Amino acid sequence: MGFIFFHGAVNAHVEQPKDLSGIGIDEKLGQFIPLDLTFYDENGNPVSLKQLIHTPIILAPVFYRCPNVCSFLLFNLTGVINKLPSEPGKEYQVWTVSFDETEKPDLAFEKKKMYLKMIEKPFPEDAWRFLTGDKENIHKLTDAIGFHFKKQGEDFLHPVTLVILSPDGKITRYMFGTEFLPFDLKMALLEASEGRVGPTLSKVLRFCFSYDPKGRKYVFNTLKVTGIVTLLFALSLILFLVFKGKKKPIKEESLE
Repeated sequence: MGFIFFHGAVNAHVEQPKDLSGIGIDEKLGQFIPLDLTFYDENGNPVSLKQLIHTPIILAPVFYRCPNVCSFLLFNLTGVINKLPSEPGKEYQVWTVSFDETEKPDLAFEKKKMYLKMIEKPFPEDAWRFLTGDKENIHKLTDAIGFHFKKQGEDFLHPVTLVILSPDGKITRYMFGTEFLPFDLKMALLEASEGRVGPTLSKVLRFCFSYDPKGRKYVFNTLKVTGIVTLLFALSLILFLVFKGKKKPIKEESLE
């Protein structure tokens, strides 16, 4: 399971949900998304995913009214795009897909205008699509990528990730969290262009970071990481002493 970020928990009186089962990422690397699914683009036109895909895809599942991590994810993605040497529209496309079936193309259109203004280099409008859809198509897509979420009031409990797809719809990599390095994204797109499945590099973050319910943020798990580092150091020292003890002393030859 991947990171879980909590929405609707900005005010102090909101309690964290006790049941988080079924929320997170079930990685489906090497599997294909159904390209026959139909969504609506930011202009309200029905489009199938097969119509849109012709390059590697950076897929960002979000809900547009989210004031927190979804916004951070897309904001940081624009920053990475500004530094990405790959050519948008030819070497990659971005799909932002709302998993809230109540959100409509007019809202998607507003979000598209806002985020495209943040990109400081030439960027074709068709290279970043902001999609909405009905409940059935949304769930078919989120199930295909292993993205599991729950609605809580007007907001959602959900993981935060980018999903990288090959030009034929194969899932080749997951990139968790809201921050990415341009080099990592470039390599993920290169792998996707060749249909190669890559490892989820940020899995270590699930180990090194823990959720702080009071501060409502992820914090570095110092004790756990320090303990592992200490253990590895101790094992290395033991192995060094063992192998050193096995070495036979070299006898000096006496000079005649």
